[in-house]
Amino acid sequence: AENLWMLTKTECVRGRVFATRAEANLALFEYIDGFYNSRRIQKRLGYLSPIEFEEKHYADQATTKRANLKPRQPSLTN
Repeated sequence: AENLWMLTKTECVRGRVFATRAEANLALFEYIDGFYNSRRIQKRLGYLSPIEFEEKHYADQATTKRANLKPRQPSLTN
């Protein structure tokens, strides 16, 4: 948790002046939800961002499904 607050202060808050508490809250929300949670690379995800990891997962899943499809056999009944 301490690392999150340090990064938030360094990357989002430090050097900025907010006119209102609402403006500060919006800046924090945009940083945490818009960047920190979705686009920041993570070691446990193979140095991909959560968005990239999810896109890769679904692409791999679609490729696997296509590879597992068997061609349809012609019907032998007349």
